[in-house]
Order: sequence, then structure tokens, then C-alpha cells
Amino acid sequence: MSKAEYDAFLAGCPSRQLLDRITDKWVTLVLAALRSDGSHRFGADCAGEPHPRRYSELFRTLPGVSQKMLTQTLRALERDGMITRTVEPTVPVTVTYELTDLGYSLHEMIRGLKSWAEAHMDDVLANRAAYDTRAG
Repeated sequence: MSKAEYDAFLAGCPSRQLLDRITDKWVTLVLAALRSDGSHRFGADCAGEPHPRRYSELFRTLPGVSQKMLTQTLRALERDGMITRTVEPTVPVTVTYELTDLGYSLHEMIRGLKSWAEAHMDDVLANRAAYDTRAG
């Protein structure tokens, strides 16, 4: 398919598969973590300089992710060219993950989505409560 022929509304289009991948919550959070300072302070927008992160750092930064899910997410992002995996022959072996240019360009969009979710959470919670009261 040529670039002009991609249409995510079509079930068999590869862009739909990519859209499915990049809208996964763990992909969103891994990409954000690769740009954050890891502080989790209120209002942190993951706008820091990209820097390599070790697996253990990412695992600690993402409470709730299983080791299996983090590994699968990192492999998928590496396969799609969003991150690079670097193995350094130290004792023990050091493995780091870092955004590629392609991953960085996606991160910029993901950062906006993450910020929107955080900024509008009170509105969403109020709407949910109102809906649940009406639906009763």
C-alpha cells in the first residue's frame, strides 16, 4: 500500500494495527517515562530531555505493569522503531531503552494526550457521577 492508501477505518489496514498499538496505555506510559525525570510530581508533563532508562527504572516508574507486559511492550516498541535497546557487556549486563527520532515524534503527541487526561479528569469524574445517578 502507498502512504496515500492507508486508511485506519479499514479492518485490514496496517495503520489500524499501528493505531491499536500506540493507543495502548502501557505504550503511552512507557513513552512518557522515557522523557520524564521520574519524579511523579503533580503537573509533571514529561517534557524533559530524552534519556536512556534501564528496565528496572521503567518498571519502578510504572506501578501496576507486570514484568511480562513491560517486556512485551518494550519489544513491540523496539520492533516498530520507536525505541532502541542497548546492551552493555557489564557485570551484570546493563540494558537500556531510549526513544528514537520516530518514538520522540510520537511522544510529542502522547504527551498532549496524557496532559489532556490529567487536566480534564475532574470533569470526566463529574460526568460519570451524573450519568450514574441518571442511569440509576
